[in-house]
Amino acid sequence: MAYIQGENINQITLFPEAIDDYITLDNPVRVIKAFVDSLDMKELGFNRAVPNYIGRPSYDPRDLLKLYLYGYLNRIRSSRKLETEAGRNLELMWLLRKLKPDFKTIADFRKDNEKAIKNVFKQFNMLCKEWELFGCEVIAVDGSKFGASNSKRNNFSKKKVKQHLNYIDEKISIYLNELDNSDEEETDTHVPSVDEINKRIEELEERKAK
Repeated sequence: MAYIQGENINQITLFPEAIDDYITLDNPVRVIKAFVDSLDMKELGFNRAVPNYIGRPSYDPRDLLKLYLYGYLNRIRSSRKLETEAGRNLELMWLLRKLKPDFKTIADFRKDNEKAIKNVFKQFNMLCKEWELFGCEVIAVDGSKFGASNSKRNNFSKKKVKQHLNYIDEKISIYLNELDNSDEEETDTHVPSVDEINKRIEELEERKAK
């Protein structure tokens, strides 16, 4: 009995004409895009919120923020890994319109906008919790009506709201520290060049022939 066969990687394939066709209507990345596009970046205090028309163009802070929120939602905590995902992940290709910022640009954006990012993460965290988006789960709701009681768990006083916001702030600070630690650990990471990769492939082919 033969093995299950995959596709021929050299075969010409007719993919959908638009990247948007790959992103389903219930994909959480659409929430990230709508959320960030609704923000006033200048009011939040982001650097380069207003484009500089003189000199070399910079990345729109909205695009870098979308990248970080995607990483937050999918637990990608390294600037190098975010750079890698931006070049191979269809969801990020759609979200960033095929932009691929390098890891230093990604890390510098976080360091230069730490206070603004914390405020956005707090809003996004509460939004995801409210909409049950953590874990990228899709929730279906029908039109049934049920009786309910105002339990202690669902009742919020000013004190409970303050405690919850403090909890979110603490979690965001821990997450940003983890991002810093991940970047520091990968400072000396060697990324192989195309020539190095081709050389290794040739060595493996020679080894296979022997």
